[in-house]
Amino acid sequence: MALYEHIFIARPDISPAQMESLLEETKALIEEKGGKTGKTEYWGLRNLAYRINKSRKGHYGLIDMDAPADVIAELDRIQRLSEDVIRHMTVRVDEHSEEPSAILSKKDDRRGRRDRN
Repeated sequence: MALYEHIFIARPDISPAQMESLLEETKALIEEKGGKTGKTEYWGLRNLAYRINKSRKGHYGLIDMDAPADVIAELDRIQRLSEDVIRHMTVRVDEHSEEPSAILSKKDDRRGRRDRN
């Protein structure tokens, strides 16, 4: 099995709770097909670099996983059919980091600066 990072963007009109359930469903699918999931992050509602389906924002999610290629193919198929997911990408990585991603670290830095002022 290989290590992957899966990032997806969901429509902006769903709630954060729906996004969390979408993350949990994705994790369940991966584990059901024989893969293992690592850290899961919900990055929140963020601005998109360009409009996608007339949307300027989207809910971002990240899942680290250790899975065979057939799990990745099935995950890609399911996400393409989902009406809530507007973009997704799976990237193979050499190793997973246990630290929070750069996106979450940046959010924490901003909060820390605001608290100090």
